[in-house]
Amino acid sequence: MKKTTLAMSALALSLGLALSPLSATAAETSSSAMTAQQMPSLAPMLEKVMPSVVSINVEGSTTVNTPRMPRNFQQFFGDDSPFCQDGSPFQNSPFCQGGGNGGNGGQQQKFMALGSGVIIDAAKGYVVTNNHVVDNASVIKVQLSDGRKFDAKVVGKDPRSDIALIQIQNPKNLTAIKLADSDALRVGDYTVAIGNPFGLGETVTSGIVSALGRSGLNVENYENFIQTDAAINRGNSGGALVNLNGELIGINTAILAPDGGNIGIGFAIPSNMVKNLTSQMVEYGQVKRGELGIMGTELNSELAKAMKVDAQRGAFVSQVMPNSSAAKAGIKAGDVITSLNGKPISSFAALRAQVGTMPVGSKISLGLLREGKAITVNLELQQSSQSQVIPAPSSAGLKALK
Repeated sequence: MKKTTLAMSALALSLGLALSPLSATAAETSSSAMTAQQMPSLAPMLEKVMPSVVSINVEGSTTVNTPRMPRNFQQFFGDDSPFCQDGSPFQNSPFCQGGGNGGNGGQQQKFMALGSGVIIDAAKGYVVTNNHVVDNASVIKVQLSDGRKFDAKVVGKDPRSDIALIQIQNPKNLTAIKLADSDALRVGDYTVAIGNPFGLGETVTSGIVSALGRSGLNVENYENFIQTDAAINRGNSGGALVNLNGELIGINTAILAPDGGNIGIGFAIPSNMVKNLTSQMVEYGQVKRGELGIMGTELNSELAKAMKVDAQRGAFVSQVMPNSSAAKAGIKAGDVITSLNGKPISSFAALRAQVGTMPVGSKISLGLLREGKAITVNLELQQSSQSQVIPAPSSAGLKALK
């Protein structure tokens, strides 16, 4: 009996060894079929999205400071000076181009730049990009993924959010992207960045949403960034950040780059903010920004404890401007704003960014905490009293993707 068992075991082993190559071959065939047909891929989504992402080339000029001329030479380089007349070897020097008064006049310097953009209206040829891509541009050229090139013009610009809207001239057979609800994003959602880094042409990278509501970066005046680890680099400015459905969730704008290279920390302007701003540009040619008329700061645990506020997140109001929308609605210093139109407010920066995309006359509802009690106030946004200011220089290695 023992011998029979051993013999059967040996037979089974030999059959197994003999059949193994056949099984492996079948598995390889099955694996090859899966690789070709069933493996997950972004390709089908990208085939639909890529035609809506464009490359932008601009030419323009900007004023640069001229060198300060030594005082004892200034008398020789005025507008009427023979040194600055036609034929003089000094005619094109900085001192004869507005620098005769000590270098305060400035000099026009030509430049060429590149960036990316996203088609949001195929019929009208509207393309959204970053303001810093087309700022001071006199010539704008747009190239599609199929190689076609078009002239474009600026419809509206908003330096305070770094969003610009341009329009392709004589648009034909364009493909517009669909905008997603960026308020529905969650940390951990997959992202795909599409743009024209370093002028190489359309390039795709992927990652996840690393954080939401990033602010205090000193890139823009209104900051409510999506942070992503999808690799984005110079030239990606104005390019698309999309979800796995191929819907636009943000416009790539800046990277944290202490040494000038990508380290996996990129920032995009949320699509809802883009939608609000571009709709105003279409209607008015500019952003007519409303404001609450308050000053404040972030509510943290220390401040909440000191002010005896039963909340951990929100916008703490430190001052209310006279005759402002907030003052007329009865908002007081010491209030904590916890919601805007029923949606939670996580910080003062988030509140400012959201209100900053709303046009003058918008009617909004704010949820407040006052002396431990929850109240709701309704108000209408008034015209912003602030002038259009250019974003502060990038700090801590944060760079716009020029």
